[in-house]
Amino acid sequence: MKRARQKVVVENEAPRTSQKSKKQKTCLHGSVFGESDLHASMDWGSLPHHVILRIFQFLSLVDRARASSVCRRWNEVFHIPDLWRRFEFELSQPATSYLKSTHPDLIQQIIKRHADHLQYVSFKVDSSTESAEAACDILSQLVNCSIKTLGLISTAKPSFMNVSKAHFASALTVVFVNSKSLSSIKIDDTPLDDPSLKVLVANNSDTLKLLKMSSCPHVSPAGILCVADQCHGLKELALNYYILSDELLLALSSEKHVDLEHLRIDVVSENPGQVEFHSIKKQSWDALVKHSPKVNIVMYFFLYEEEFDTFFREETPVTHLYFGRAVSKAMLGRIGMNCPRLIELVVCANGLQPLDDELIRIAERCKNLTAMGLGECEVTCRGFIEFVKMCGGRLTQLSIMEEVLIPDNDYSLDRLPLEVSKHLGRMWFPDMMPTW
Repeated sequence: MKRARQKVVVENEAPRTSQKSKKQKTCLHGSVFGESDLHASMDWGSLPHHVILRIFQFLSLVDRARASSVCRRWNEVFHIPDLWRRFEFELSQPATSYLKSTHPDLIQQIIKRHADHLQYVSFKVDSSTESAEAACDILSQLVNCSIKTLGLISTAKPSFMNVSKAHFASALTVVFVNSKSLSSIKIDDTPLDDPSLKVLVANNSDTLKLLKMSSCPHVSPAGILCVADQCHGLKELALNYYILSDELLLALSSEKHVDLEHLRIDVVSENPGQVEFHSIKKQSWDALVKHSPKVNIVMYFFLYEEEFDTFFREETPVTHLYFGRAVSKAMLGRIGMNCPRLIELVVCANGLQPLDDELIRIAERCKNLTAMGLGECEVTCRGFIEFVKMCGGRLTQLSIMEEVLIPDNDYSLDRLPLEVSKHLGRMWFPDMMPTW
């Protein structure tokens, strides 16, 4: 009996020991991985530099500056050059803008300690002249920089256009002369002029690959021709139509020039009838495409209907067309006849005449068309289905407002999506106008 009792006692005690062991493990787990103990046992100041650097790269500038005051090690990482290669200066007037402005003290610290580290720099300014002038003042101080990309971004006009040409040119000259390795420049809507372009070319002709300078009224065809003649590595160029010329296209087509990949042309008119647009010869376009067969030629039109007469009367190798204002049926008919390389077409407005014949001609002759967008236009359901049927599955993007489509005897608006989806090989529905 005693042996039996002892056996029972031993069997009953075993689970207690097991439970105690489990409890100890649980306590051990809690002590090691508990939240309070984790913070107590970890020395954040001893993290490796590359780990802190990686963390800082995800922080905004303000948060990064605050984090730098945690300890000496974090402050050291805050000043590592890798963190200052890319920087965007935000400049605004608090009374008139919603933008957050970079603190003046921080700007001075950057200029004093990190100007020689800056490589990818942009300025985002509001519409005020004071902000644009402040941006020019900062540029004037970057005497030890080696900037590779520079962007001047105005959130609203006029901004840089109200800065004196002399002040703006002086500021750019500092960067153009001292960098000597600029590869990408975006300076739309600025008082850039021909002498500034010559300074740019004289110091950065071997490295410049991208130049965007739309709406720069002080630049002449001769100024941009100087860039094309000297910058043989130019891959992307954006400019206004008024400085596009046969000479420029031929310069970009010379044997010493690399293949141009992207040419953007803005065709803009603020007042109808006040701008007379010149024509570009077919031979000049042909020379460019022969030299750079894969070049994308993008044209943005902001014209009135009566100003389109010059364009697309001969074959034009444009690949992307965007019409921001109304465009006539006749103009769309010419596009169908003379734009065989067309890839994308966006028409914001046309009128009240159906565009069936024009769309069918475009589908028939523009074999590379893969994207289409129609806004305030009219197309019969039958005509639209015929267009989609001719294009087939190559239409990867098709954005048509439902109000554009006119029901006819053959197709209703309810039946249309199913028919279009069948020819596209995927589900498709027209875009709906918001009802708020």
